[in-house]
Amino acid sequence: MADKKLVEAITSMNEDFAQWYTDVVKKAELIDYSNVKGCMVIKPAGYAIWELIQRQLDDMFKATGVENVYMPMFIPESLLQKEKDHVEGFAPEVAWVTHGGLSPLQERMCVRPTSETLFCDFYQGDIHSYRDLPKVYNQWCSVVRWEKETRPFLRSREFLWQEGHTAHATAEEAEERTERMLNIYADFCEQVLAIPVVKGRKTDKEKFAGAEATYSIEALMHDGKALQSGTSHNFGDGFAKAFDIRYTDKDNTLKYVHQTSWGMSTRIIGAIIMVHGDDSGLVMPPKVAPTQVMIIPIQQRKEGVLEKAMALKDELSEFRVKVDDSDKSPGWKFSEQEMRGIPVRIEIGPKDIEAGKCVICRRDTGEKIEAELDGLKDKISVVLNNIQQDMLERAAKHLEEHTYQAADKEEFVRIFNQKTGFVKAMWCGERECEETIKEEMSVTSRCMPFHQEHIAETCVCCGKPAKKLVYWGKAY
Repeated sequence: MADKKLVEAITSMNEDFAQWYTDVVKKAELIDYSNVKGCMVIKPAGYAIWELIQRQLDDMFKATGVENVYMPMFIPESLLQKEKDHVEGFAPEVAWVTHGGLSPLQERMCVRPTSETLFCDFYQGDIHSYRDLPKVYNQWCSVVRWEKETRPFLRSREFLWQEGHTAHATAEEAEERTERMLNIYADFCEQVLAIPVVKGRKTDKEKFAGAEATYSIEALMHDGKALQSGTSHNFGDGFAKAFDIRYTDKDNTLKYVHQTSWGMSTRIIGAIIMVHGDDSGLVMPPKVAPTQVMIIPIQQRKEGVLEKAMALKDELSEFRVKVDDSDKSPGWKFSEQEMRGIPVRIEIGPKDIEAGKCVICRRDTGEKIEAELDGLKDKISVVLNNIQQDMLERAAKHLEEHTYQAADKEEFVRIFNQKTGFVKAMWCGERECEETIKEEMSVTSRCMPFHQEHIAETCVCCGKPAKKLVYWGKAY
């Protein structure tokens, strides 16, 4: 009965997806709620996922010349005010510091919601000549945005992220860096997280405050809602003009730099949960699974069983491997391993040892594979690679099957009333139509994909000539 109870504690995803999500993050001990309203405690199991994301993403950044720095967490109000669109965009979410100890501050400071203004202020004093360019910097830090509605990983008042901030001599270099970083995010999601994404440009209504252009990767969750999973912004020279960031070019003239910024946050952990999870809990892609292999000794009190399990752990040390030698029943251990999403379980008992075999169980499919103990390391390597690949293929199939196209408003409305997912439809380019669609249907433009198709002559909202194909969806 105890074994059954563990899984029963997770609400079925088809019954109540939001409750399923909350149950999973709590039961898998990824987070805990704190007494700081709107903020979460990231527990070891959750933080270990973030560390693996951080390590692999950081390597991908550095391969393109990115260097890590760290900026202050406070921004004086006068600095935040320098770029008008930027301050207006963030004003509703800013947390202010008004006192230092017992004394009121002469100028209040905000806790960084994002660090454009700090980097601009720094670049203004650090960049003088074309020889100082490009600056390709990134920082790993936390930011604070005073959200009204919060949900673990998806939206909290303080969250962890990386934010890249670069300065370039030309508009072309800035555009190249903006797109290159978006492609890194897309590759990372697909190759490491097994999450396929749609890449494209945001509409002006949805772009970052102060940006010339914003590009994003959009992922589709199991429930058919979209999650913006990474963004890359081209600032042109707007911030440079506001902060007077100029350099002396080779021809001895003063020119403004062109800037970019790009970020991915702990919200991507929410995407991993919602793309891959099932009614038994988490299903972790092997490349970011804190534990890739869990060895479960069967009848572990019998002579030689625990010793063999420990010997296997040593043999498989190139993987992230653990032995569950707790005094819980095997059934309970299986349920727990499944709920935590550990990709591979190895079951080994007295009869297996005698036969020189073990049982490998895949978390993603539940498939059980009898394997020889000889050469087990190679076998596990193949199984983990297969899991990683199969998870991406399943998620890609889900994305394909839940992406529709609508030629007119009637079809557009009907699809969103009956189905969940992305809808590709044409748009005239007018903000008014975007706002009408959002108001009437709670649907937002996700992005204008780089790969443009022409599926109708007219806008899905107003019937005027269409300019762009847009992916539309309901979003987190």
